[in-house]
Amino acid sequence: MAIINDPNITSQLQDLAAGGTIDSSDVVALLNSALPAGQQISSTTGVSSGIYKRFGEFDKVNAKVEVVTTGLWTGDTGSLTAAFTSSTQVAATSGDYYYNVYNANPSVDTSAEVQFGVAYGHVNGSGSVSLQNSDDALLASKATYAQYKSVLLDPTDSKFSFENGAGVATDSNDIYAVNINRARYREKMDPGNWSLNLSGSKGLYKFIDDSGKKFGDTLGKAGRVFKVVSGSLNLGTENAATINSTTSSDDKGFGLFYPDKGIIVLNPSAIGETVGDIDGQGNVSGSLSVTVEQENHKLLYNSIDLGADFQARRTENVSTQHFFVRATNREFNYSNNPTYVNANGTFAETTFETDPKTYITTVGLLNDANELIAVAKTSQPIEKSFDKEVLIKVKLSF
Repeated sequence: MAIINDPNITSQLQDLAAGGTIDSSDVVALLNSALPAGQQISSTTGVSSGIYKRFGEFDKVNAKVEVVTTGLWTGDTGSLTAAFTSSTQVAATSGDYYYNVYNANPSVDTSAEVQFGVAYGHVNGSGSVSLQNSDDALLASKATYAQYKSVLLDPTDSKFSFENGAGVATDSNDIYAVNINRARYREKMDPGNWSLNLSGSKGLYKFIDDSGKKFGDTLGKAGRVFKVVSGSLNLGTENAATINSTTSSDDKGFGLFYPDKGIIVLNPSAIGETVGDIDGQGNVSGSLSVTVEQENHKLLYNSIDLGADFQARRTENVSTQHFFVRATNREFNYSNNPTYVNANGTFAETTFETDPKTYITTVGLLNDANELIAVAKTSQPIEKSFDKEVLIKVKLSF
């Protein structure tokens, strides 16, 4: 119950009464003008005599936001256990800069989709064919480093830096980048919910971030930033993620994670020190040559392929609207379906003469011009009659 202490409302009610005939809608409108939104009186008629019914002010709930997390890879799966490249893309000019990684072999499976890309960057272009060796050199690794620097670092930062065990950051001239496809991570990756297996001559290692499922950490130009560490998510248990090591054996940070950009930046020397020879041919990550095209991103791809497990999830803030579709006992008990009546206008089902029934299977949401904008289906037909009322909650997410 709400109490109104407004002399203006009292006098206006007296004016309405003095007129002789009182319109209830005028009284409701007058009272609602003095009541807060949560205590207002519904001004709808409550009963519909047609095939449409207008929502009342209490039939809609707006501006609800829900956090939804799903698997990041194609089909909303959370684990990618096989990695493939496209021979066409690898052989193209773009292959000097990055490799696209697919969930299936694109040469034999037309449904294969790009899941992420891997790239290698060096601030001076090392790892690429030098201009001294070829006038056509593109210095792909230098362009890659500059690109990720412009996207992820603040203008005052000239190089990527990784912290050692004491928290002291050291600049790195080169980086590996794992860049999740935009269509895969959508709004953002879910911190604390990804792990990447890398395999090399020293064994198999699992890398995660140190977020601990926090909602915020260091903020920079690219949004939140977390450290890449060696550990395990411990999914399927009540235990929190386990961090085995925050640095390599020579005390170098493993990398950085940018969930809002869908990018994992790895420190090649730390990864190489931990994982060892990546391609099994003596080429250790971070041991580079400027005389030939090394395509160091191929080393990272091979390590991911051998690791055979990249788990990741995405998270989105989904806006929702809730509509309460109410069919009272006196509403929607007749159908305009031609099969409902015979040619002479009598009910096709004789029992409907004294006890008409309908069966609700679909709810349509229309705009003010009676244009259908959304349809909701019930899991099974819902019987409706004069002695039954129906309430259907429709949820729109966008």
